[in-house]
Amino acid sequence: MNQPNLNLRAQVVKTLLSVQQGQSLSGILHQQLNQVAPKDRALFHELVLGTLRQWFGLKALTLPLLTKPLDNPSVETCLYVGLYQILCTRIAPHAAISETVDATKQVGFPALSGVVNAILRRATRETTEFQATLNRAHGLPSWLYKRLKKDWPTDVEALCQNLKQSAGITLRVNQRKIGRDAYLNKLKAIPVAAEAYTYGDAAIALKQAVQIPELIGFSEGWFSVQDQHAQLCAQLLPNLDSKLVIDACAAPGGKTAHLLEKFKPAQLIALDQDQKRLERITENLARLDLNSAQVQIVAADATTWQAEQTVDCIVLDAPCSAIGVLRRHPDIRLLRHSTDIAETVILQKQILDNMWQQLNVGGTLLYITCSILKAENEQQMINFFAEHPNAQEEKIEAEWGIAQQYGRQLLPNEQGDGFYYCKIKKLA
Repeated sequence: MNQPNLNLRAQVVKTLLSVQQGQSLSGILHQQLNQVAPKDRALFHELVLGTLRQWFGLKALTLPLLTKPLDNPSVETCLYVGLYQILCTRIAPHAAISETVDATKQVGFPALSGVVNAILRRATRETTEFQATLNRAHGLPSWLYKRLKKDWPTDVEALCQNLKQSAGITLRVNQRKIGRDAYLNKLKAIPVAAEAYTYGDAAIALKQAVQIPELIGFSEGWFSVQDQHAQLCAQLLPNLDSKLVIDACAAPGGKTAHLLEKFKPAQLIALDQDQKRLERITENLARLDLNSAQVQIVAADATTWQAEQTVDCIVLDAPCSAIGVLRRHPDIRLLRHSTDIAETVILQKQILDNMWQQLNVGGTLLYITCSILKAENEQQMINFFAEHPNAQEEKIEAEWGIAQQYGRQLLPNEQGDGFYYCKIKKLA
C-alpha cells in the first residue's frame, strides 16, 4: 500500500522498525522499495542498509547525548537515520535535518521532534568528533562482540571494522558457456571495471555498481552472483563425475549450479525444507542452461530425510548464525540473539548425524557455514570427530583462511565473506 503522506526518511524509519520487530530485511525490502518513487530507491536502499550497518555504533553515540533515555523505538530510529546521513553520507546537513525532523512528526511523535532537531544540529557542529566516536565503536550487539573477542582475540578490532563495510559483488563465470578471461574481456569492452580474483578459476570482482540483470550475458547464463569464498566449495571436492551427490540445505542453489558447471554427477539431490527458496534453484538452473535431468529437487527436513541409497558425496552448507555475511545482511545485527547460537549448534549436529549415515564408505562430506563463530565451526567439528570414529579429516591445504584444529576459517575481508570449511572422509 502506498503511503504518499510519508517522506522518504519516514519510509526508511518504518522499514527499520519492521526489522526491530523481527522481520528479515530480505523478506520485506522488495515490497518496501515498491512504495518508494523510482528516483528515490537508491537513496532508500543506502539509508536502510547503512543505518543497520552502523546501528550499534549510532546507539553508543546517541546514549550520552540524551538527558534521559527516550524509550521510544520510533524516535530513536529517526535519530539514527538522521545521524547516519550527517556522519556517513554526502547529503547536505540542512536537508538531512529538515527531512528527518519531518519524518519524526510523520511517524507520530511531533512532541519529540525538537529533541531530534537539537541532536542532529549538534552533530553538524561536532561532525569530526562524532565521526571519530562512531569509527571507534565496535558496532555490534555486546553479546556478539564478546564472542568474537573470545574466538578471535587478535583479529577482533579489524573484524569489527570490516563488518561495518558494505561487501563487494563477485561473479562466478559459468565455464560451460564462456571462459573467465573471455568474459572479463567482454566486461572491459563495455567498459565495466572488473578483475579476476585470486582464488578459484571462475571468480570475477566487480569494481563498480551495475544492474546485474542488465549485465552482458545474464540472460544467456554466462555467470551467477556468488561470493568468492563461497565459490571455494566446488574446488575442495573430489571429481564428482558419474557420482551420487547430495547438496543438503541447497537453496537458493548457488552451490548446486556450481557443481553442475564443474562436474557431471550421475545424480544430484538438492535438498532444502524451504519450498519457496527451492523454486529459485529451478529458475537458476534454467537460466544457466544446466542439465536439470540429473537434478532431483527435494523439499524436506535435512534432520530426518533419508535418501533411497547411500551417496558418494555430501555438501552440507549447514544452517548457521550467518555472522560471516553480516555485511550483506546487516539486519542480522538486530535479528540474531545470543540464545540462537546454542539452538543452531544443536540443529547443525542433528543434520550432520543424519547425513553422515547416508554417505558411502570412502565418500566425502564437506561441512560449510557462513559463520565466524567457533561454536558452529571448529567446536562443532571437534565434537563430531569425537563421536564418529569412522570419520577422518582431510586437511585443506590452502593459501586462504586460517587453519583450525579441524577445517579452515575465512574471516570477512575485501576478498569475500566469512566462511568455514571442513572436509571429512568416511572410513567404515
